[in-house]
Amino acid sequence: MKNSRDGKSYSTNLAYTPPEYLRTGRVTPESVIYSYGTVLLDLLSGKHIPPSHALDLIRGNNNILLMDSYLEGQFLTDDGTELVTLASRCLQYEPRERPNAKMLVQALGPLQRSNDRPSYVLMGISRGETSPPLTLSPLGDACSRNDLTAVHEILVKTGYKDDERTDNELSFQVWTKQMQEVLNSRKRGDTCFRDKDFKAAIDCYTQFVDVGTMVSPTVFARRSLAYLLSDQPEAALRDAMQAQYVHQDWPIAFYMQAAALAKLGMEADAKDMLKEGAALEARRQSMG
Repeated sequence: MKNSRDGKSYSTNLAYTPPEYLRTGRVTPESVIYSYGTVLLDLLSGKHIPPSHALDLIRGNNNILLMDSYLEGQFLTDDGTELVTLASRCLQYEPRERPNAKMLVQALGPLQRSNDRPSYVLMGISRGETSPPLTLSPLGDACSRNDLTAVHEILVKTGYKDDERTDNELSFQVWTKQMQEVLNSRKRGDTCFRDKDFKAAIDCYTQFVDVGTMVSPTVFARRSLAYLLSDQPEAALRDAMQAQYVHQDWPIAFYMQAAALAKLGMEADAKDMLKEGAALEARRQSMG
């Protein structure tokens, strides 16, 4: 929040992004509260549960389904119920219905039972340990070096092979009436992108996106780079986050977020995104 520029730059994994940011591209103090609520839910459940689904479980008093079984016996039942209730308040769709930071601190204070031991001791983390070096793909390496020329060459060569996992079921009527126009705008954008006419590429890709008939993480990634090369890092970050929203475990989306964050001077956040992308690529390789 401190690094945001007039509320226009917001660094977060898209899984933790408040709904108002996706609508308006702006962040407020209430947006940070929402993100905190998603993190709190992840800690309680041991996995990422979409906020809407989590709220349905909470409303149905299905806290047992929500809680991580490994936490059983680790804290008082009333404390767990209080944390779940607090998370649900943070995740309200309307920003004005969420608690403010002061209220959060007041609610969490009484739940902190081990004040005499720092968190790294509770978690069994040794201080001073150095992290192993990241193993990055050529694209990840280019983003880490801010070599946007190399990023462009790789995205051109990669094409649309990763769009195959995107859900684009269309009716026959949509195919016959709109599909050709949509594909033509994307094709024009691809030509401009390849020829490094990035302003024209942004315009063509925007036409494709605005129609809404198809969703393409690759289009968002390419437009993100076009924005970066046009000195519009905030717009580049939004597109990279949208690419992740469409394809949640796509390393390229994280790498493009890293490139945009670096342009915004948010180096620590950029490194986090590089780590996320590298971890996803390693997982892909291990799965063949």
